[in-house]
Amino acid sequence: MSDHTEHDLLRELFPETARELFGDAHIPRETLGLYPVADGRLALISGAQLAEFTPIDPKGNKALHCDLCHYTRSRSEAAVYRVVVGARRSRYLTLCIATESCQQRAGKDGVRGLAERIFPTESPYAE
Repeated sequence: MSDHTEHDLLRELFPETARELFGDAHIPRETLGLYPVADGRLALISGAQLAEFTPIDPKGNKALHCDLCHYTRSRSEAAVYRVVVGARRSRYLTLCIATESCQQRAGKDGVRGLAERIFPTESPYAE
């Protein structure tokens, strides 16, 4: 007995025919985005990968340049975030606090580029 349905086979072997017959709703889409979570943290999701951005306490009053949308923002509009990418390895990024409008300015390619800089992450624990 096969675990695959005829819909699965059509989608894999004949994607255009599957779109014509079933529409785009049955085709799985890549999950990609930057989402706010509790305590000012952000979550970057790319497919099955997840990275958590933790805000760093602000020091100084200089303007910051967003690494996602490439706009220069004041300290009240942007923050510096740390993301753990491996054992004793972190990356630091500056991002706009208003994540939705920042992602719109950057577009899907900008968010995908950010995800490529972060992923794949290693285990945060040394072996």
